[in-house]
Amino acid sequence: MNKEILESKKTLVEAIATKMKESASTVVCEYRGLTVAEVTELRRKLRAENVEFKVYKNSMVSRAAESADFADLCEGLTGPNAIAFSSDAVAPARILAEFAKTHKALVLKNGIVEGRVLDSANMAQIASIPGREGLISMFMSCLQAPLRNVCYAVNAVRDAKPEETSAPAAAAEEAKPEESAAEAAA
Repeated sequence: MNKEILESKKTLVEAIATKMKESASTVVCEYRGLTVAEVTELRRKLRAENVEFKVYKNSMVSRAAESADFADLCEGLTGPNAIAFSSDAVAPARILAEFAKTHKALVLKNGIVEGRVLDSANMAQIASIPGREGLISMFMSCLQAPLRNVCYAVNAVRDAKPEETSAPAAAAEEAKPEESAAEAAA
């Protein structure tokens, strides 16, 4: 083999291994059967979430996985595969699983999340986790719940005794005009 070609392959393997180590999430999926338009649509959705989507030779990915100590990832490297890399642990799996619901040709095989190799069943579980914004809104809802419950309780007490609260207010309203008339006469 030509030394230049060998060096370029070594460089590619090192680059893939570095991406695997630095990414919070790496997802391997099979895209056989997708049209060019569908792959373009998928890339657009992934790009919107800052997910890098690449197609590499399986032999290069296999060597990179072994050098990055993710040898278990090699089990799913058969057929035409694409790999999604992201700094978000959930985004690639969520987007790919959502896309696979309407495009049966896309199959999630396995991946690496937070340094652990996961199979397709675990990747499906990861995909069901809401995105960052969804998790933040859930957290904020939990923080607001005690205050909201106090407000509901106060409103319930107020609504339960409308006669008592309106009677003193009505008496105060009636007393004001009389006082004003008495002050005007004096």
